[in-house]
Amino acid sequence: MEKSLFTLIGRFQYSSEAIIYQGKLESEGIEVFMRDIAIVDANPIYSNAVGGIKIYVKNEDADAAKKIMAQISEFSLDDNNQLIKCPNCGAEKIEMMTSVKDIKSLLAFVFSALISIYPFHTKHKYKCQSCKFEFN
Repeated sequence: MEKSLFTLIGRFQYSSEAIIYQGKLESEGIEVFMRDIAIVDANPIYSNAVGGIKIYVKNEDADAAKKIMAQISEFSLDDNNQLIKCPNCGAEKIEMMTSVKDIKSLLAFVFSALISIYPFHTKHKYKCQSCKFEFN
């Protein structure tokens, strides 16, 4: 059996996420190969079916690529490039999320769904992954 020339170093649900990592790796001189990006861009619902967008690098670059990817925070940062802290528990595991809790967001979401476009009005909130507290 032939040995693979490439190592899988990441899977992403959306192309925007994969492109961020691709840009960071390529800026560090590591050549990146992406798989299934065209399928997911054509229809994002297929992302789970194909296992997401896969990022591969050459075997000799795998260790360096994993170190670079580990430097990129998966949690939200403030304007000073620092992790946002939860006002409730102080944890730094904060993710941005969209919210459809007010009437304006709900109507925009329903209208957008009826005419098959992306919602054009949503509220963004932060959610702590430790205590599940939501805040603006």
